Amino acid sequence: MSPPKSLTLTLTLPLPPGVNNQYATVGKRRVLSAPAKSFHRDVAKLIEGLRRTGAVTPAMEAALGQALLGVYLTFYFETPHRRDLDGGLKIALDALGRALGFDDRIVVDLHLTKRIDPLRPRLEVEIETIHDWEFDRTYVYLGDDAPIDDDPD
Repeated sequence: MSPPKSLTLTLTLPLPPGVNNQYATVGKRRVLSAPAKSFHRDVAKLIEGLRRTGAVTPAMEAALGQALLGVYLTFYFETPHRRDLDGGLKIALDALGRALGFDDRIVVDLHLTKRIDPLRPRLEVEIETIHDWEFDRTYVYLGDDAPIDDDPD
């Protein structure tokens, strides 16, 4: 039997806030900042709009939740040196995972690219299901496969 066909979902998102603007301290707790919450809402609205148009189907979302994933992020910044390339990675993966119903721990292949577009800063995303991924066979995992919630978000 042949492996399932790979699925690729391509999206354009607003540029997420920089890492220094993602969290705020409230009392003794760190919480998402207003710009970070706004980014999460924007991603959720965009995904919901794609569901309504049929560009994102329930079958696609099921496939994303059941396969290992490759995620390719191209950040288009206004200037070349103001922001770190990796500063928007976690918030982007968290927002996409929440909106599309996948756990970002299933991402096994990740690519980040930095480009410049002063007139239209954005984040271009490609999410691909990977069915033929193999982990290093040198190591045999003897632990429990039960999910561990080590992500406080």
